[in-house]
Amino acid sequence: MFENRIVSKVKLFYRKCLTASAAFALFFYPVRLMAYEGMESDDSEKKVGSSMGIDVRPNYAFSSYRDDLLKSQLNMDDADKTRFASSFHLKYSFSYGPSTDAGRFYPGAYQGVGVGVNGFGNKAGLGIPVSVYVFQGAPVWRLGEGLSLGYEWNFGASMGWKTCNGYDAHSNLIVGSRVNAYINLGVMMDWEITDHLSMNAGIDLTHFSNGNTSYPNPGVNLAGVRVGMKYCFGRRFRTHEYRKDTTSLKHKVSYDVMAYGALRKRVYRGGEDPVLLNGHFPVAGLNFAVMRDFNKIFRAGLSADFQWDESTNLEKYHGEGSTAEDLRFYRPPFFSQVCYGLSARAELVMPVFSVNLGIGYNFIGPVESRASYQMANLKVYVTPGLYLNVGYQLLNFSRQNNLMLGIGYTFNSNRSSGTTIMNAF
Repeated sequence: MFENRIVSKVKLFYRKCLTASAAFALFFYPVRLMAYEGMESDDSEKKVGSSMGIDVRPNYAFSSYRDDLLKSQLNMDDADKTRFASSFHLKYSFSYGPSTDAGRFYPGAYQGVGVGVNGFGNKAGLGIPVSVYVFQGAPVWRLGEGLSLGYEWNFGASMGWKTCNGYDAHSNLIVGSRVNAYINLGVMMDWEITDHLSMNAGIDLTHFSNGNTSYPNPGVNLAGVRVGMKYCFGRRFRTHEYRKDTTSLKHKVSYDVMAYGALRKRVYRGGEDPVLLNGHFPVAGLNFAVMRDFNKIFRAGLSADFQWDESTNLEKYHGEGSTAEDLRFYRPPFFSQVCYGLSARAELVMPVFSVNLGIGYNFIGPVESRASYQMANLKVYVTPGLYLNVGYQLLNFSRQNNLMLGIGYTFNSNRSSGTTIMNAF
């Protein structure tokens, strides 16, 4: 019976997807016939091309992990009600023309803003969240005339979640806040149907999380497929129009310095049973990375990482007489809550954004922090050197640690001023 309901929901979802795709094509295709005639010569030197697109994404939903405190709060069967999920996305994007630095350095790359509406099987427990995000993609492999294989990432915020309350039968064990981060990565084929209209299809992964700022925070994961259509206003930039970039790098070695901070929740496990501590704990960190610039789009190197976390090393400073309902601690010395680590970094450099990934180990610090750590950072370049950072850190590939919201500077940057947010248009 359950399987039949799922199948009927899938069929209904795909019918809606087909209807939306047809309506999209019927609306935008006549625009191509009526507009932009005689504009080919004008478009050949235009600097920015704009597009509107839609995506539909049916997915399988699952939670990241289940910890001991969650097991003590609710029957875990309630967390298994969500299986099928789907989303509809409307996106605006722009790309740089062959006459621009960004077009020469990153031919075919596009970026923009989007909004998505998400639906889950456990609607009563999770709600219908809406995501607002930035995204970026590029072709990786040209397979033929008008056919390519590429990638796209999305990063933003999702709002409108129903949260875990621990009592309601329709509640969930995977969402602790009404606003969560939204992260998506997709790989898809792109087919250029006309000079203005294209279609894409592929697979993608999605993660929703509050960054350990609220509890619970196992996160919501989605895995599935995506189908989309995109209409380009004006003539599409063609691959053969981009001249091969022959300029050499100004600097072979560059340096990143970044400071960041965040707030986090903490489950104390120093007693007989785990206890969720009241309030939020501040986290602050400093990274210094030495990076080798291999080409215009890839950097890699090593980083010295320092982080202070007020919620660590509390076991030694447990207040006498405090109870599980009202745990109290003496304030530990500052440096007893600092960990020191070394990480390997790899970075994808694209117009406006850079995606930086790292894996390292804390060699010195509190016992609970002396472990491997992993980082994913999105850098938004305001100038060729100055950037804003939004990132997240894990411990041992499984334990959510903290957000990394900060500001940094790249010394000896090879990024041109035309590939920063100040000159995006």
